[in-house]
Amino acid sequence: MIHLSVEEIARDTGASLVQAGTRDVAGDVVIDSRAVGEDGLFVAFAGERVDGNAYLAQAARSGAAAVVASSEVPAEALAAAAEAGCAVLRAEGDDCEEFLLRLARRWRERHPEWLVVGVTGSVGKTTTKEMLAAGIGSQRRTHATAGNYNNLIGLPLTVLAAPEDSEILVCELGMNHFHEIERMAACCAPTLACITNVGTSHIGLLGSRENIARAKAEIVSGMRANGGVEPMLALMGSGDFTPFIANGYAIPAGVDVMLVGASEGDAVRAEGVTLNAEGCATATLVCSDGWRRTITLSVPGRKSVDDLLLALAVIWRLGLDRDAAVEAIERMPAAHMRLDVQVSPKGVRVIDDSYNAAPASMASSLDVLSSMDCEGRRIAVLGEIGELGDEAPRLHGYVGAYAAAKGVDLLVLVGGELADEMAEAARTMGLSEDAIERFETVERAVEVMGPVLSAGDVVLVKASRASGLDAFVRGVLAS
Repeated sequence: MIHLSVEEIARDTGASLVQAGTRDVAGDVVIDSRAVGEDGLFVAFAGERVDGNAYLAQAARSGAAAVVASSEVPAEALAAAAEAGCAVLRAEGDDCEEFLLRLARRWRERHPEWLVVGVTGSVGKTTTKEMLAAGIGSQRRTHATAGNYNNLIGLPLTVLAAPEDSEILVCELGMNHFHEIERMAACCAPTLACITNVGTSHIGLLGSRENIARAKAEIVSGMRANGGVEPMLALMGSGDFTPFIANGYAIPAGVDVMLVGASEGDAVRAEGVTLNAEGCATATLVCSDGWRRTITLSVPGRKSVDDLLLALAVIWRLGLDRDAAVEAIERMPAAHMRLDVQVSPKGVRVIDDSYNAAPASMASSLDVLSSMDCEGRRIAVLGEIGELGDEAPRLHGYVGAYAAAKGVDLLVLVGGELADEMAEAARTMGLSEDAIERFETVERAVEVMGPVLSAGDVVLVKASRASGLDAFVRGVLAS
């Protein structure tokens, strides 16, 4: 929620005032006209499927104090706004994305007391962010990125939605291209940050893992000291691009680096990691000052321990009670559609990891499947991974080969040519033809597989969001 005059908004963003209103903005900033509240601000994006400019009048009638257009404002909208006392602005260059970034940056500057923690990386961003929110939130007023609001639109909306009495903001920063994280970091100005890893997500857009590392390292450019806390970046000590990021970006920028992992030299490390029947990890956490604690996570997967170590590094640097923070993290449930274990009426356990995917996260999720106790069959339902470019066939082959190597009882592949790549690689690794099922559509996969799943089966469902495998989860849980 923000409280600004329309004139302040225009000055902060470069927007032009098309028509004056009668009141200040004192509410939420939204990009969906249906979410407009009293005295809020509606920003009209001209999307591929929906043009927000068509809803300016509706937003004004719904109580908005101001609306921001990204094209010529129709007379009807101007009339509706005038009748409602709603101001009309037009974004500079009709660029609502830049409008939001500028507005959020200035709002952040008006709140220097906020300390921001930034989280980026190829895999594990959301889990790490949720752990930070839970751990820090046990002791400080904390506001965190909701859902998938981690891009050039979602990040500023996260900042603008922060309650003014917040102490710490936990912001997730995703990217598809160079300079996106740089722009987001400039907007939120983190003091502490984590890079979970450098994988192959978006390699089709960036060309190489080194370029992905460069893009992730952009977070350093916006980092600032705050309230006596000096900038610090937490990295996995075993990461193959950790020296590249630390020595090439963080240290030259005056940002301290804290390494976490399993080595004696790591400032925060995990010892004796084991997985229980549900695939959840037990480990002893150790900090270099002598603090140690044995914990059991409720979030499945060995990778979750790495995410916890990164979160703990930040929590330690903040000077918070680590025991209280870790206790809160232990109670944290899995995020929706991210290694979220549910049970169907027939007794089928479904590991819903359908929100998104990368080759490394596919492997991590297959590890979870293979580690869980199973009275029936271990079944992997995998869809295609997006944004891998020319590397897509090879990387999908790796996924299929890894599934075969993990010894799944049934590999169900959904999609087109890239699903064929996974199937062929699985066959090459020795998975029998009887253990591979191929479907072109999710609907057909649900139709065929739903009736044959039995009590005791454990089913992993994972793919990029565009594959729509969440529909498979819904179908199985409803049967």
